[in-house]
Amino acid sequence: MRELSLNILDIAQNSIAANASLIRIEVAEDTEKGEMRIVIGDNGQGMTPEQTQRVTDPFYTTRTTRKVGMGTSLFKMAAEMTGGTFNIRSQANEGTKVTAVFKTRSVDFTPLGDMNSTISLLIAMNLHIDFIYRHSVDGKAFTLQTTELKQILGDVPLSEPDVVEWIKSYVGEQTQIIHGGVLHENNRRTQRYQRKSKSNHDR
Repeated sequence: MRELSLNILDIAQNSIAANASLIRIEVAEDTEKGEMRIVIGDNGQGMTPEQTQRVTDPFYTTRTTRKVGMGTSLFKMAAEMTGGTFNIRSQANEGTKVTAVFKTRSVDFTPLGDMNSTISLLIAMNLHIDFIYRHSVDGKAFTLQTTELKQILGDVPLSEPDVVEWIKSYVGEQTQIIHGGVLHENNRRTQRYQRKSKSNHDR
């Protein structure tokens, strides 16, 4: 079964190909309603109305590197199979926003999957792009912004292995917290990162 995190990765790759300098990814879970809302937005080159209408066709893509574009169509199908909805809005030279709502109690609901790896990979492989990732569960939320990380780390690139590992761990730990999990000893890895970040900042 394909994880939704892979669909999110595909959509974000579309944003990267559209020369976006900022990509926002938001996951909002409402356990009472049994819904998960996923939004991927960018400030890229956008699409014409005709392209926007055709983008969910699996045999159509705005990319020149491949003939068949499956990411958006699979994302749409995954949402609608649960009884949810899918919407895409785009404007040339303004950007694109994709919104999918999933009914999590449906037998056809696909798990969110490994967002830890998805977010850390996107950040590490696209240093010229700023990312904002927000995940909420019933009002409890955390946000990761690369602009803040860059300010803290200074000359240390976000592709540095220790930083990539911290980002991956941070997303996983914060996801656990908002789902009601308890972390022990305030997480040693996060504490080491914070001490290292402060040391770099003070230099």
